[in-house]
Amino acid sequence: MIAEEIVLNELGKIIDPDFQRDIVSLGFVQDMVIDGGTVSFTIELTTPACPLSPVFQKQALDLVGDIPGVDQVLVNMTARKREGRQMSAEESGLKDVKYILAVSSCKGGVGKSTVAAMLAKTLGGRGAKVGLLDADIYGPSVPTLFNLHEAGVRATPDNKFIPHEVDGLKLMSFGFLMGDGPAVIRGPMVAQYMQQLLHGTVWDELDYLVIDMPPGTGDIQLTISQSVQIDASVIVTTPHQLSLTDVRKGIMMFDKVNVPVLGVVENMAYFICDGCDKRHYIFGESGGKDLEERFGLSTIAELPISGTLSGSLDHLAESGMANETTDTIIRALGKKILEKPERPKVDFDAKTITLTWPDGETSTVSNSALRRACSCALCVDEMTRAPLLDPKTIPMDIHAEKIGIIGNYAVMVDWSDGHNTGFFPYSVIRSLAAAQGQKGCGSASCGCAG
Repeated sequence: MIAEEIVLNELGKIIDPDFQRDIVSLGFVQDMVIDGGTVSFTIELTTPACPLSPVFQKQALDLVGDIPGVDQVLVNMTARKREGRQMSAEESGLKDVKYILAVSSCKGGVGKSTVAAMLAKTLGGRGAKVGLLDADIYGPSVPTLFNLHEAGVRATPDNKFIPHEVDGLKLMSFGFLMGDGPAVIRGPMVAQYMQQLLHGTVWDELDYLVIDMPPGTGDIQLTISQSVQIDASVIVTTPHQLSLTDVRKGIMMFDKVNVPVLGVVENMAYFICDGCDKRHYIFGESGGKDLEERFGLSTIAELPISGTLSGSLDHLAESGMANETTDTIIRALGKKILEKPERPKVDFDAKTITLTWPDGETSTVSNSALRRACSCALCVDEMTRAPLLDPKTIPMDIHAEKIGIIGNYAVMVDWSDGHNTGFFPYSVIRSLAAAQGQKGCGSASCGCAG
C-alpha cells in the first residue's frame, strides 16, 4: 500500500512563492485518502480564484502521479472558509460574502472605477462569485461602465434590493435608483442610502465583493469603513504629483479604521508609441519608486494610457494587464490573510529611535538624521522633489514626543519642533541605520560606529 508519508514528501516539493514555504508545512494539504492505487486529497488555498491554484494542481498531479503504484490522482482545489464577518447591521446582506475588497482613490478622475470594474470582471471570468458595489452616490460610474442606464431596481417583499446581474457579476449602484438624474442629497441622507446599498442588498453567497469607493476621505468613506469589515484595500492613483500627494490621505484613512492596504495601482503611468513600441513615461518614471520610498507601499501595477482601459470591459478583462493586476492583488490578499503581522517594538529617547523586530533585528537611527529624512510636502517640494528643509533649522535637541505605527510598513513621528506630517517607511529607517553604522552619527547613545 502507498504510504501517506511518501505522498506528503512529494507534495512538500511544491513551494508557495509568496510565503517561500512548501504547501504541506503551510497546512494547505488536507483530507487525504489512499484507496489502492488511487490517491485523493484537497489543496486548500487562502483565497478563492487564486492564480496559483492551477499551477499547484498540475504540480501535485505530476509529483504524486510519478509515485510507484499510483494509478490515479484526484486533487480537489478549494479555498479557506472565512470566519464569521462582524456587521453593524442585523441581517445584513453581506453575511455570506467571504472577502470584501475596497478600491479607493483620494482624487477623482484617476481611473478608480475602471480598475474596480476590471478586478470584479476578471475574477468573475475565472469562475468566482463576485459582486461590485458602486459606493459613489454623487457620481456613480457602474451604470456607464456596464451600459445599464434604465432607472429602477427590483426588490424583495421585505424591501431588500436585488442587484443587477451581467454575465454572473452582481452589480449595485445608487445610479440604478436615480437613473441619469443628479443626486441632490445632504450628508445624513447619503449615509442612510449607503447603509441601504451595503446591508440592504441581496448579495447572497459571494467569494468577493469589490467596493468602488467614492473619491476622498470624508464621511461616506468612514461610514463604509466603520460599518463593514473590509478585508483589504487598494489605492489607485496616477503618477502626477497632484495625485501622489493625496495617497497619504488614503493610507491614513484606512489605518484609522484598521483596513490593510495591499498596495497602489498606478494608472496612466505611461503610453506605448505605435511607431517604436516603447514605453513613454510622460509624468516621470519614478512614480512607483517615489510611493515606496515615501509611504512604504509597493506598486501593484503600472497601467498604461490605453484605449483598452476606456473601451469595452469584456476586452479589458481578457487583457494581459487585467489578469496580471488581478493576480497580484489576489496573491497579496492571500498573503495578508495568512501572515502574522510583524510590527516592530518602538523605543525612543533624547538621542535615538530604535525599532526591534520579533526576530531580534534592530535598527537604531539618530533623531536628527530621521528628521532630516522627512519627505512630506513641508520638507520636500511635491512637484520637483527638491528638498525644502534646511538642516540648520533642526534644533540640536530634536526628539520624538510620540510615535505611531502605520500598518506594517511605516511609522509617524510627532517631533519636538511641532512637525508631525512625515511617513518613515521601515526600509528608510533600516537604510539610515545602516549608513550611520558605517559612518557614525555622533550620538553618544546610538551605538553606531564613530
